[in-house]
Amino acid sequence: MIINNNFYTNIGKINGSRGTISTGKPERKVQESFEDILKSKVNENCQLKFSKHAEMRLQARNINLTDAQKEKISKAVQKAEEKGVKDSLVLIDDIAFVVNVRNRTVITAVNSNELKENVFTNIDGAVFA
Repeated sequence: MIINNNFYTNIGKINGSRGTISTGKPERKVQESFEDILKSKVNENCQLKFSKHAEMRLQARNINLTDAQKEKISKAVQKAEEKGVKDSLVLIDDIAFVVNVRNRTVITAVNSNELKENVFTNIDGAVFA
């Protein structure tokens, strides 16, 4: 039986005391508790996202949202979620947003100039914020 020790030399030395592989680089210790990981995942799911289509509509229609407006949308989505709404029309400051509530994703945005004579379909709730 022939054992080739070059394999271990190429990938680094095995550190038996910790059960880790040392590659010669300084070790980074990142210890996140389960609670920290859970909180970050929950916060990720609570944050409002914008689809590519919505981002294009915002740019094309010169809609620049402030942090306060984004917060209003987020609160409106929370209210819609509490009522069991799946897809909501959210109206804020003469701007309409269609939002997928479960994914917390803005699907499209319409400014006040284009609101007249517009029909919104595939929604099951509306929030005026």
